[in-house]
Amino acid sequence: MNVSEMMTWKEFRAALVANPLLDLQFQYAEDKWVSPSYHITELKYAPITSVDCGGVVNKWTEVIIQLWEPENQQQLKSMKVRKAISIIELVEKSLTIEADAVVKVEFGNQEYDTRQLLPKAFVKDEENCIIDLRPDVTQCKAIERGGSCGTTPAGEECCAPSAVKPKIQLKNLVTQEGNSCEPGSGCC
Repeated sequence: MNVSEMMTWKEFRAALVANPLLDLQFQYAEDKWVSPSYHITELKYAPITSVDCGGVVNKWTEVIIQLWEPENQQQLKSMKVRKAISIIELVEKSLTIEADAVVKVEFGNQEYDTRQLLPKAFVKDEENCIIDLRPDVTQCKAIERGGSCGTTPAGEECCAPSAVKPKIQLKNLVTQEGNSCEPGSGCC
């Protein structure tokens, strides 16, 4: 996972704290906005451990902010950033969140299938703090380590285990003749 391109919890939280009086809005695609009636329903804290196609163990932590858009629009203006901060502070009373955790926003509505999106930027104007969300992409960690997703010129697969398994030599444990059990001998 290329964590360096993703927003950390520390960066995300600091951007909110710097703008408490602005309206908090989320843009989930070009010219597509989460309804101003949205609710922050929960924050999920997810320590991830994975093993990639090359057999390498990877670990990181994600904070997933879930947004829910009610069917009936209940308000015309989005919540203030300070309200989102109060929800975060409430969560942080029960949960210690690592500063370098990757932030994702989980959202979906009747027009947009639920998915986890990455905050790519905070855009501010006089009244609004807009979090520009974009879909995450899948990736091959072998490529990130300098490998490739296919066969190398040497004929090696990038997704092969990183260490070659040793060959096992089989030994005959029978020490005396007639002291073996073979199919049809009646010993088994």
